[in-house]
Amino acid sequence: MLLKKNILTILLIFNAVLSFAQKDSTDVKINDVKILGNVKTSQGIYDPLAPSKAAFYSAIFPGMGQIYNKKYWKAPIVWGALAIPTYYYQINNNDYKRYRTAYRLRKAGLQDEFTSDDGSVLVSTETLETAQEQLKENRDFSLLSGVIIYVLQIVEASVNAHLIQFNTDDNLSIKPAFIPDPIQFEAPTVGLQIKFTF
Repeated sequence: MLLKKNILTILLIFNAVLSFAQKDSTDVKINDVKILGNVKTSQGIYDPLAPSKAAFYSAIFPGMGQIYNKKYWKAPIVWGALAIPTYYYQINNNDYKRYRTAYRLRKAGLQDEFTSDDGSVLVSTETLETAQEQLKENRDFSLLSGVIIYVLQIVEASVNAHLIQFNTDDNLSIKPAFIPDPIQFEAPTVGLQIKFTF
């Protein structure tokens, strides 16, 4: 029993020494100044809250996140993209209410807008039912597409705020290089080498 405790103690000490002796390969040396949560880099100031601010502004008022990201040309596109389903929602909803009211009046035995004064029917009852179903489906589709566009513009503002701060220095580019094989010079070989320089 004492031997097991001694071996366990030695292994724990050895593990602790090894864990402190290893160098973390992901360590990054930063000599930059922290300013209230923002890190000053060679490209400018990195703001970790910028994507959440852009998403929040877009959620409050569509297009405001794009304006926050200084992509002013995207705001009218967002407004137009949201105006189209809103317009079709209103049109389909108004027509749906018209046909539903006419159907209810006809079922109650009263004169509706699609029945003339002499009692002749301009639109059949089956057509009124079909029109209601189709207009309701169109209205719901317009609402769904408006919600999808609303969510997509929030996501776009957040992703754009992330990518604005992305390092696009020339040192991050990939440059192809052709290296001849000195051993088999007469036999052509094909290979690919990717060299990253930071």
